[in-house]
Amino acid sequence: MKPTLFVLAAGMGSRYGGLKQIDSLGPNGETIMDYSVFDAMRAGFGKVVFVIRKDFEDAFREVVLSKYQDKIPCEVCFQSIDRLPAGYTFNPDRTKPWGTNHAVLMGKDLIHEPFAVINADDFYGKESFEVLARFLQSVEGKEGQYCMVGYRVQNTLSENGSVSRGVCTTDADGYLTGVTERTHIEDVGGKVIFTENGEDTVLDPMTPVSMNMWGFTPEYFRYAEEAFCRFLDENSQELKKEFYIPTLVNDLIQSGKATCKVLDTPSKWFGVTYSEDREQVVMKINALIKKGVYPEKLF
Repeated sequence: MKPTLFVLAAGMGSRYGGLKQIDSLGPNGETIMDYSVFDAMRAGFGKVVFVIRKDFEDAFREVVLSKYQDKIPCEVCFQSIDRLPAGYTFNPDRTKPWGTNHAVLMGKDLIHEPFAVINADDFYGKESFEVLARFLQSVEGKEGQYCMVGYRVQNTLSENGSVSRGVCTTDADGYLTGVTERTHIEDVGGKVIFTENGEDTVLDPMTPVSMNMWGFTPEYFRYAEEAFCRFLDENSQELKKEFYIPTLVNDLIQSGKATCKVLDTPSKWFGVTYSEDREQVVMKINALIKKGVYPEKLF
C-alpha cells in the first residue's frame, strides 16, 4: 500500500487574496502546495488528505482540489475548535485553534496506512519527499517507527531576517533525542548563529532542524487521541495553549513507545517568512524549472 500525504491547511481562509498558502509563485499560477503534491506523486505517495476549515470547503474544492482531479485521489477533513473528545468543553472566549497535533487527529478516520505530515505553505523539495516515501514504505505493517525530515539549518535561512527553528539532537544511529526551539537564527558573516539571552552561539551549518515534515504509522492517531485527552484535562479552559506534534513525539520517544529517525535531505526549504521573501522564492522555483527539476506547468 502506498503512503498518504497529510497536508495541514486549516490555516487557510475563505478569502484567497494575499494568503500565502494559495499565492501564485510558479509560472502558471502554481502554489507552494502544488509543488508538494507534485513531488509526493512522483515519490510514490498514493493519496493526499487535506485538513481544512469547514467554512471554506466549497471554495477549496473548486480552487485547489479541482487541479488534482484524475491525478491523485484526494480527501478532506475538518479542524475546528469544537472538535473535542466526548465529555470535554472549552472556554467560549477561545478563538485560537488547538494546534498541529489536533489538526493531525482530524485525519484518523481517513488514514489507515503510513503517512507523512507537512505544512501547506512550506516548499520542501523533491529529495525530501523521496527519502520520506522510502522510509514510510519500509515501515508498512509496523508500529512505533516514525521519522522526521531533518533539514540542514543552512538550507532553511531567510535572506531577509532571522528565523526560528526546532534544532534537533540525535544519537549515534541518527534517531531523534530532542528538539529545542531556537529563535533569531541567521547568517552572520558566513556563519550560522542563533541569539538567546543576548548571547550568540554558532551552529554547525549541517545541524538538522525540524520544518514540520513528519512520517508516522497509523497507531500514532491512538497515541494522539490519548494525549489530547490528557492535554484537555489540564488546558481545556485555556485561551492559547496548543497541542503540538513535537511534544507528543518527544513523550513517545522518552517512554520507549516509539523511535523517530531523522532523515537527512539536501533539499533547500523555501517559505515566505517575510514579504520580501516572495521574490526570492519565485526566483528559486524558476531556477529549479530551468534545471529540469520541475516542468513549467505542473498540472
